[in-house]
Amino acid sequence: MKILGTTVAPGECKTIQLSIARLHTGTPIDIPIVVARAKKEGPCLLLTAGIHGDEINGVEIVRQVITKELHIPEKGTVICVPVINVFGYLNQERDFPDGRDLNRMFPGFKRGSLASRFAYHIINEVVPHIDYCIDFHTGGASRFNYSQIRLDAQDTKALDLAKIFGSKFIINAKQREKSFRHTLRKLGKSVLLFEGGKSLHLDRIVTKVGIQGVQRVMHHLDMRDYSKEITKFYNLPEGVMITKSSWVRAKHSGMFRSHKKIGSLVAKGDKIGTISDPYGSFETAVKSTYDGYIICANHAPIVHQGDALFHITRATTSNF
Repeated sequence: MKILGTTVAPGECKTIQLSIARLHTGTPIDIPIVVARAKKEGPCLLLTAGIHGDEINGVEIVRQVITKELHIPEKGTVICVPVINVFGYLNQERDFPDGRDLNRMFPGFKRGSLASRFAYHIINEVVPHIDYCIDFHTGGASRFNYSQIRLDAQDTKALDLAKIFGSKFIINAKQREKSFRHTLRKLGKSVLLFEGGKSLHLDRIVTKVGIQGVQRVMHHLDMRDYSKEITKFYNLPEGVMITKSSWVRAKHSGMFRSHKKIGSLVAKGDKIGTISDPYGSFETAVKSTYDGYIICANHAPIVHQGDALFHITRATTSNF
């Protein structure tokens, strides 16, 4: 296996630096790519995070997988890229310095914009080696996502892995043009996109779900025996496949309080929050406009008219 000119032999673990850019000060920017290869042949699993630089919880999941040496396989190869968008991570911002969303720049161009160049090297240097990918994300703009897997349900391999992963909600999400997931799917790779938590925030439960999901997937793919560990994990929740969902938006601007826990099942007309002014002149209820589960909630204390408050499922298939 050869990545960025570096050969990784069976039984080797190496950290390879993707060095294709510098800060305006001249300081080089490196993206560490951690490759762990077993002596026995097997599938190749890619774990990525930090495509959006402010989505820290995904970085923490992959970091802990590496620190605890959970990525070292008995068969096959695990490639970990904890922070793809190092520029955004340094600035604690979503996008690249050129203002582009890296997750809309794939497959990229060798001589394109800065974000496009990074996308190009990931697709051409790393992706050809892999069979499966778990890409870790969080909610943005103070919106906290309940742990969930997004995928193309037509990819039966990915769907099977999503059920093994152990998140309560699996969302059959439309592909976004030029996204990392869309590009990998076109290349014949099976992709799970994990969403959990919110930007610039670490959540222990979300982190635990992500780490245990990686272990379950590796065990299922026969990459490493995690049978003892899995018996100690929390019991898998009853899974729900989501085929349609919608946002409940603020009808007024003001101070916002949520009255329902994320993941809760609510009915149309239920009071799920309140919005008030800061002077005690008014307080109005936020009501659910659908029957369904709350899969994302806005944690901002102040909202404006039209802001997304609750993401609620509208159509689900039978539990699995």
